[in-house]
Amino acid sequence: MQIQPILAALRKHRLATILIALEIALACAVLCNATSMIAGRIAAMRMVSGVDESALGNIAVTGFDPAQANDLNARMLTGLRAIPGVQDANVVSSVPFGPQWGVAGISLDQAGKRSGGVIEFYEGGPGTPQALGLRLVAGHMPGADDYQPLQGYMPPNPRVLITRTLAEHLWPGENPLGKEFWGMNITFRVIGVVEHLMVSQYTETGVRGADWSVFVPAAPGGMLSGNYVVRADPQNIDRVMTEAKAAVRTIAPDVVLDHDTSRTVGELRHAFFKTDRAMAGILLGVIAALLLVTALGIVGLASFWVAQRRKQIGIRRALGATRADILRYFQIENFLIVTFGIVLGIVLAVGINLSLMKLFEVPRLPYWYLPIGALVLWLLGQLAVLAPALRAAAVPPVVATRSV
Repeated sequence: MQIQPILAALRKHRLATILIALEIALACAVLCNATSMIAGRIAAMRMVSGVDESALGNIAVTGFDPAQANDLNARMLTGLRAIPGVQDANVVSSVPFGPQWGVAGISLDQAGKRSGGVIEFYEGGPGTPQALGLRLVAGHMPGADDYQPLQGYMPPNPRVLITRTLAEHLWPGENPLGKEFWGMNITFRVIGVVEHLMVSQYTETGVRGADWSVFVPAAPGGMLSGNYVVRADPQNIDRVMTEAKAAVRTIAPDVVLDHDTSRTVGELRHAFFKTDRAMAGILLGVIAALLLVTALGIVGLASFWVAQRRKQIGIRRALGATRADILRYFQIENFLIVTFGIVLGIVLAVGINLSLMKLFEVPRLPYWYLPIGALVLWLLGQLAVLAPALRAAAVPPVVATRSV
């Protein structure tokens, strides 16, 4: 079938054709960008924290006198470890999906000229890496001598664990063990590499650096107090956490339990990604609504043209056109309109993504989303026009003679 007659017919209906093409262009742009954003949210929700989430809970208390930090830590650890089912309890600055404790920029030279990026610091007392379930891939865990008292926020010149991702970022292709980096006027020496330890507060701009974290061994006390990680069998963790929160009133009646933070790590993860789940659901709804409106627009326009061209279709049938020829005509016509809309939509999709990158620092749209979006809209267009096209193909040749 020649394309020229179809293009000539479309030129006679410029306004309707342009409106449908613009609707398809908008659908294409929104489909590609929204799908990319949904994929980003899902990827974030699936990020590996690096800790044994199913077996861990976090207990946080506030309102205590900092001068009594050592006494509070001793009472809390003794009381928590006495709860039936508790395998271990340790002082820790924070846990993944909990409140952010310490973030700082680091450098690879003491002069600060070689930036290493912004990383997150965790601190914990003896046994904390084992209680968290960190998986060592190189080096060794901190020894007893590595847990030094804090001087402010950090112990002096600590020997630390870093994640494999951070090690590859700082020293690509090199052995990170024994390497040093600097931050906050402190020298950090790497003694071990763990597989994962996710930052506590993932953000939309932090996907690439979500595993850029460091565990600093420190003696509990001072700033390192009031937050405790509890380990128990996954089958008992809910009961243990319920009893632990109730026991705080007896263990330390002079403190206030932070109910929002005192949860299992699994609950903290679920609460942390609540907004991401809601946003993904909203975007899915927007995509579904926009595709439905686009499909209805195509159906409506095609149905109008079938009714308007009914006599012309009858003449073509009388001149020998088969039902397949009529069906093919409307499908090709729709394909051309959709293709024109997709071309505009791809340009619009890239433009919207560039604007979102500049204004909201969202990730760049993967370009392979564009052909997938185009394929979806081509299929949608062909399915939407199918019913009107079948009605057109069913027009009998006798229609051509009714008004003669």
